[in-house]
Amino acid sequence: MDTSQYLSMFLEESMDNLQTLNETLLELEQNPDDIDKLNEIFRVAHTIKGMAATMGFSKMAELTHNMENILSKFRDGELTADQYVVTILFKCLDTLEQMVNNISEDAEDTTDIQTLIKELTALTSKDTKEEEQLVSSEIIELNEYDISVLKQASERGFNVFDIKIILDENTLLKSARAFLIFKSLEEAGGEIIKSNPSSEDIENENFEFEIEIVYITNRELNETLDLVNSNSEIKNVEVVEIDFNKEKVNDTETETKEKAKEEQKVIKTEEKEIVKEISKPVTNVLKENTPSHKKAHQSVRVDLERLDKFMNMVSELVIHRTRLEQISTNHRLTDLNETLEQVARTTSDLQDLVMKIRMLPLDIVFNRFPRMIRDLSLELGKEIDFVIEGQDTELDRTVIDEIGEPLIHLIRNAVDHGIEPTKEERVLNGKKPEGTIKLIAYQEGTKAVIKVQDDGKGINVEKVKAKAEKLGVNTEAMSYNEIVNLIFMQGFSTKEQVTDISGRGVGMDVVKTKIASLGGTVDLISESGKGSTFIITLPLTLQIIKALLVKVGEETLAISLGYIDRVIDFTPDLIKKTNNKEVLMYRDNVIPLIRVNEHLGINSGELEKSFVVIVKVGEKVVGLLVDSLLGQQEIVIKPLGKTLQGLKEYIGATILGDGLVTLILDVAALI
Repeated sequence: MDTSQYLSMFLEESMDNLQTLNETLLELEQNPDDIDKLNEIFRVAHTIKGMAATMGFSKMAELTHNMENILSKFRDGELTADQYVVTILFKCLDTLEQMVNNISEDAEDTTDIQTLIKELTALTSKDTKEEEQLVSSEIIELNEYDISVLKQASERGFNVFDIKIILDENTLLKSARAFLIFKSLEEAGGEIIKSNPSSEDIENENFEFEIEIVYITNRELNETLDLVNSNSEIKNVEVVEIDFNKEKVNDTETETKEKAKEEQKVIKTEEKEIVKEISKPVTNVLKENTPSHKKAHQSVRVDLERLDKFMNMVSELVIHRTRLEQISTNHRLTDLNETLEQVARTTSDLQDLVMKIRMLPLDIVFNRFPRMIRDLSLELGKEIDFVIEGQDTELDRTVIDEIGEPLIHLIRNAVDHGIEPTKEERVLNGKKPEGTIKLIAYQEGTKAVIKVQDDGKGINVEKVKAKAEKLGVNTEAMSYNEIVNLIFMQGFSTKEQVTDISGRGVGMDVVKTKIASLGGTVDLISESGKGSTFIITLPLTLQIIKALLVKVGEETLAISLGYIDRVIDFTPDLIKKTNNKEVLMYRDNVIPLIRVNEHLGINSGELEKSFVVIVKVGEKVVGLLVDSLLGQQEIVIKPLGKTLQGLKEYIGATILGDGLVTLILDVAALI
C-alpha cells in the first residue's frame, strides 16, 4: 500500500500525540493513582504504535510497544509511576520525537532504540521476558512488536505459520520467483509479517535459495502448503504452525478461541481486509470504547502556504480599496461612495476573518515548558512551582512559530540564574522552600504581552556594573533598571562557570535580536533579593496594521498606532537639556526627544507648527518630533527586499491610496 499520501497527516498527528503524552505523563507523575490519566496515556500510545506500524515505521512501533509494557505494569499495580520510571519514559518520548523529525526531514534514521529497550525491559518482570524469549526462539528474528501482533492475530482466530521455502537450484530469476510466491500468499488474503532474507535483499538477489517467512492467514495448514506448492521452481516447502495458546488451555481460553473462530468466519467474506484487522487490533477496539476528548467541531487542514497566499490577496484588496477611495475623493464621485462603503465593510470583514484564521493560542508554545521545567529542576536539584496564566492569548502564526526559542532562553535563565541554589538560602530570606516561576500572557490593545517572572535572588547589579566596565560602558549616570538591562548586550554574561543550561554569554542578546525581528521589545525589571520579570511585547499580527501617517520634510512616514500613546503640539519652551541631550517636560514627566529628521538625515525647513508623537515601547517613553500629521489609515506591511534589508530604522513599506510607497518606522529600533 502506498502510504506517502498520508505522511503529512501522520507527522502532524504524531507530534500532537507525543505532546499529549508529555503532558499526561507529567500529570501522572504528580498523581500516580489517576486511572483516567493512565487510560488516556495508554490510548495515545496505542494510537502512535498503530499509526507507525501502518506507515511501515517499525522502529517507532517497537519502541512504543515496549513503552506499553511499562504502562500495563502501571495499570496492573506492578509498577509505580515514580521519578525514575517516568524519566525513562520521557527519554523514549524524546527519541520518538527525534524519529518523527528524521522522517519529516527525510533524513536517515540512525536512532538507537536498543539501549532504551534494555532500560524498559529491566523494569518489567522476569516472567514476561522468559515468555517473550520462548516465543522469539520459535520464530525468525521477530521483535517484541511483531510478537505482539502475532499473538493478537492468533487470539482473533487467525493461524500463524512459519514457512521455509527452498527454491530449485536452477532458478534463473530468484528475486522474481520469490516475489511471485509472496504475491500468491498475499492475494490469498493473508499477511506476510517478516521474511528472511528481507525484501530489500530479495530485490537485490542478495540470498541463496532458502527463504523463510512468518505468515498470518485464515486458511488451514494444508491449504497454505498447497498454495505455496502451486508456484513453480520450488524444491521443498515446510510449513509449521506457531501456537501462541499452548499451556494455557482451560474452559475460558477454549471459549475465547471459539469466539475467535466465529470472528474468523465473518472475516473470511472480506479476506482483503485482514491486513487492516491485524495492523491495529487494539487501537480500533480502544477507539470504539474510549470517549473522544476532542471538541465536537468540524475542521479542515489547510496548507500554510495557501493561508499565506490568502493573506497576501486580502492585503492587495485593502490597497486597491484605499486607492479607489482616494480616486473617489479627488474626483468627487458621489455615486461611487455608497458602493465603496459596501466594499470597505466587506474587505474589513474579510480582513478580520483571515486574521482570526491565522491566529493561534500561545498554548501551542507554552505546553512544552512544564516538561522542560521538570527536567531542569531534577538536573539542578531545585524544587520549582511552575505557573502558567493566559495561555489562550492568541498571536499571529508567524509570531507563534518564532517566539518559542526566546522563551526557552528566558525560562532556563530563570531556573539557573534566578532561583536560589538551595532551599536553605530561600528560607533564610523569608521565602518558600520551592521557587516559583510564572509565565503570564495577555492582550493589551494591538499588542500581546508575555511575562516571565521568578521569585529568586534578582540580578546582582554589582556584577553587571563590573562586567559593563570591562566592556567599556560607563554606568555612573544610569538608573538601576538601565544597568540591569545591560545584560541584553552582545556577549554579556555574569555567569562565571559555563554550563549546558546557561552562562555562555549568547542567551540574552539572542533573545532581544529575535524579538526585535518580530517587531517586539523585551525589558527587564529586577529587584535584588525579590526576583526578576522579563516583559516581552509583541504585535498581534505582522501583516495589516493601523498606522498614523506623518510628514517629515518632504517624506511621508507611517508609525504603528500600537506604539502611540498620544500626540501633542510642539513648542520650543517644552524642551530642556540634560546630559547634553534634549528632553521634553510634559505633565511633570521628563521624556527624551528624538528629532526624526535629524535621526534619519531628512532635510526639514522651519515650520510654524510641529507635533510630538509620544510613543511607548515596553517601559520606555520617547517623544518623536515630526513636521505634520496626515491622519490614520489601515496599511499593509510589505517587506523591503534584499536591497534595503540593512535599513534597521524601518520594519517595511506600504502603498498608499495615491500609489505612493511609504516607509514604516521601526519605533523600537529608533529608541
